[in-house]
Amino acid sequence: MNKIINNDDFFLKINDIFYSIQGESSFAGYPCFFVRLAGCNIKCPYCDTKEALTDINAKLFHISDIINEIITYGKNIKLVEITGGEPLMQSGVYELINRLLNLKYTVLLETNGTLSLKNVPDKVVKIMDVKCPSSGFEDYNNYKNLNFINKNDELKFVIGSNEDYEFAKNFINANKNVINTEKIIFSPVENHFAPHILADKILFDKLNVRIGLQLHKILNLK
Repeated sequence: MNKIINNDDFFLKINDIFYSIQGESSFAGYPCFFVRLAGCNIKCPYCDTKEALTDINAKLFHISDIINEIITYGKNIKLVEITGGEPLMQSGVYELINRLLNLKYTVLLETNGTLSLKNVPDKVVKIMDVKCPSSGFEDYNNYKNLNFINKNDELKFVIGSNEDYEFAKNFINANKNVINTEKIIFSPVENHFAPHILADKILFDKLNVRIGLQLHKILNLK
């Protein structure tokens, strides 16, 4: 695995592969196998996986090796999340997705929402970030992706300020005729926006959204 092979759909640059509790979506609480791809096209200041922003320390994995590692955890674990970095930067991710779907895994794809979701299979549960102002990448939101979000998918807003909260609230209202899912998550930035304040705001405004508290961190898990 010392040789880096570019543009080969059967290899992926991987930052980490691990088994933990799903902590940030409607699947929170379930055991999950994570495949974290290396490299990202944006650099949000609050990112908690900065080691995955580049592929400098990535390892090259053949997709068959990734699948085999997942299978070793047994038949009971059928939930896999593909994350990053930004997983859609690597074309080989589609081969990995299709193989996992063929093996009857539930596949979650966590994406920053800047790259097109057009070619992501409908069976994949897409967890798409909508970037708020404190990310510094609000202008990178790909609004066309709302057309590829269905009722099983999720929208996530990372809230780091009152401005972010107002942006997220206004975004939902402005796009209510386009958003096809009720699975909307507001996740406070750790040490920047107190969860109880976010909860108070959601209750006051009677928003039909879920507050996301990163369960894996509460449990002191990876």
